[in-house]
Amino acid sequence: MMKRYNKIALILLLAIGGMQGVKAQDVGFSQFFANPLYLNPAFAGSKVAPRISLTYRSQWPGLVSAFTTVSASYDQYIPDLHGGIGGLLLFDRQGDQGLLTAGNIAAMYSFRFRVYDDIYVNLALQAGVVNNSLNWDKNIMTFPDQIDPNGGRINETSATAPDQTSIFVPDFAAGTMIYGPAWYVGFAAHHLNQPSQGFYGEDRVPIKLTANAGGLINLAEEQRRQSSLGLGTPVISPNFIFQYQGGFLYFNYGLYLDWMPFLVGVWYRHGTENPDAFIFMVGVQQDHFKVGYSYDVTVSEINNSVYGAHEITVGILLPVPEQKHKVKAIRCPSF
Repeated sequence: MMKRYNKIALILLLAIGGMQGVKAQDVGFSQFFANPLYLNPAFAGSKVAPRISLTYRSQWPGLVSAFTTVSASYDQYIPDLHGGIGGLLLFDRQGDQGLLTAGNIAAMYSFRFRVYDDIYVNLALQAGVVNNSLNWDKNIMTFPDQIDPNGGRINETSATAPDQTSIFVPDFAAGTMIYGPAWYVGFAAHHLNQPSQGFYGEDRVPIKLTANAGGLINLAEEQRRQSSLGLGTPVISPNFIFQYQGGFLYFNYGLYLDWMPFLVGVWYRHGTENPDAFIFMVGVQQDHFKVGYSYDVTVSEINNSVYGAHEITVGILLPVPEQKHKVKAIRCPSF
């Protein structure tokens, strides 16, 4: 019983600590390219066709209550705007019975232009609103001064509710992508205005910097030929993603094997000093539909108690609207 109370207290300390000065970190997804607008707004319109992306993530289910995140996005290329537009919705739930919740709605525009031959650049701006809410219900909250070493939880606490339990703040981001026929490099900066999310005073979200690079290596001489089994040409895609936020560095190294209609991938994520997790992913894709599942195998010191993370993604690629001039899509992984 005491172990359960200790877990509850740990979650609350992390949550309340984040309100009072500990710099919060953004939600991290494992299927990076299945949620492209969250990774970099410059991906808006990158597939040319209208695209719908859905993601569900359950992180650390071994805790009293898992960190649950749901996101949905839509984007497409608009010829008259010479670029892509997109919209992103995200909802994050933390703590037992939704102690802390966060919502994010954002819109973005990515301008596309050619710099040389088959080399293109996307430049993007994003604007949105973030909402942070605290469920101040003492029946579901456990504070350190409520825990007695011998008797467990007691009823009274000296903690007081903040003046506001729901905060809305504007949030801005920018990104760029440069890409060729079989390679791509991107950079994004989120929370440019460093919005304040504190319930007990000013607590600004640190700017998040993301850089990614990758390529596609076709393992057959013919492009996307069909085998007797109906499989496409096997393509290997090595990728690297770097993220920095609030003094924390994360490196992600990954490799995909795309053999239509199947795709498998493995990633390794670590910080500057400590390893974090191995990520294993499987997916099935057709011309206009894909679904993927990934599992994070935690390798840090907390691996025995949190049980990694599950992530499920669904993508729908609608038919390309009729265009006067053909526009090439970015060739990059879809998971």
